[in-house]
Amino acid sequence: MKVRRVAVFFILLVLVLSSISVYSDEGNDVYVIPIKGEINKATYQFVKTKVEEISKYRPAAIIFEIDTYGGFIDNAIAIKDVIMEINTPTISFVNNKAESAGVLITIAGEKIVMAEGSTIGSAEPIPNTEKIMSMWVSTLKTVAEQRGRDKELVAAMADKDIEIDGVVKKGKLLNLNYKEAKQLGFADYISNDYDDILDHFDINYNKVVKINTDLKMNIAKYLTNPYVSVLLISLGFLGFVIELFTPGFGVGGTLSLISFSLYFGGNIIVGNSGWGTVIIFLAGIVLLLIEVIMPGFGVPGIGGIICVIISIVLTSGSIESAMISLGIAIILTVLVVILLVKYGQTSPYLDKIVLRTRQNNKKGYVGVENKPEYVGKEGIAISLLRPAGIIDIEGNRIDAVSEGSFIEKGAKVKVIKVEGPRVVVRKL
Repeated sequence: MKVRRVAVFFILLVLVLSSISVYSDEGNDVYVIPIKGEINKATYQFVKTKVEEISKYRPAAIIFEIDTYGGFIDNAIAIKDVIMEINTPTISFVNNKAESAGVLITIAGEKIVMAEGSTIGSAEPIPNTEKIMSMWVSTLKTVAEQRGRDKELVAAMADKDIEIDGVVKKGKLLNLNYKEAKQLGFADYISNDYDDILDHFDINYNKVVKINTDLKMNIAKYLTNPYVSVLLISLGFLGFVIELFTPGFGVGGTLSLISFSLYFGGNIIVGNSGWGTVIIFLAGIVLLLIEVIMPGFGVPGIGGIICVIISIVLTSGSIESAMISLGIAIILTVLVVILLVKYGQTSPYLDKIVLRTRQNNKKGYVGVENKPEYVGKEGIAISLLRPAGIIDIEGNRIDAVSEGSFIEKGAKVKVIKVEGPRVVVRKL
């Protein structure tokens, strides 16, 4: 009875806590949304979701607390659009640094506040092609004009060819500390305190609610990092190749399954892809497996490669990034496989991955060990034989096949014949 009461209490507690919201139904609260780390699709999804949730509760203002070295331009533009569509007063609070793509997000806010010791600038795009530079500078200038900021200051943060007397020389990108930003009128206020900031702008509010990034988005943000994505694709392909050359389902298959699950799972969370993309990828893997079973190389193999490439292109969002990821992943996979084949024979841990057979002049080529001595011996099935499985004879684990019918785990068996590597057993 005590156990039941405790269980009921905890269930009710969980239900109560899950029903508590950080948002107030009374409205007129100020919400702080952090924009930290790399600017990518996960950052955009987080900001968009939180702004939509907050807007339902009639906020007095929204503070975007920014601390970033930058990230992807397209995601920064998407975040800028979200901020500029908000009807509630918005404040960009640079708490440490706002560089590269962070500059665009900062100037999207109606007011700009710099914390003591903070900096903003160095927004040159990478790669710095003429087309990308023109688009990026034009976007920065347009947003600066819309928010009443000095567009030349913003442009000089991205284009080192722009010179402003007494501010920045030609050949250098503009980067302002908090004092310089205030002196040039780029920042509206310097402060490290939310209440002080709100009082300065005469915003009446009930309380300040700080929104925290959830665990799901933090993990997704890490998994969708370009370097991590390439690593996951590489590990996925490597595990798949290893699994093809090892019996049963083992380390290779597990590694491949985990890697591709993390890759597609992270991209699904942030909205880069959907389940349709996963289905295309799985179809490609199935076709490649069919190709491995069938002799030669034909339609299934070609179709499988096309499906895998299409799925990664759809997940990456562009053909260029997809080709780069695939190219690096394939190169890494080939190099690791070569190293395994070359040096794996010296490692006792790679017996199941590296083939150790060799041509012998006297014995000829022997691919597997023949075991005629097991004929007539009895053993135990230590796995389900359907018809292939594993049996135990005198403490030795042996791969075997049943005579025809399935044999359940734990059943007694007898070896009736041995045909090269094929050990055939019958249930007793």
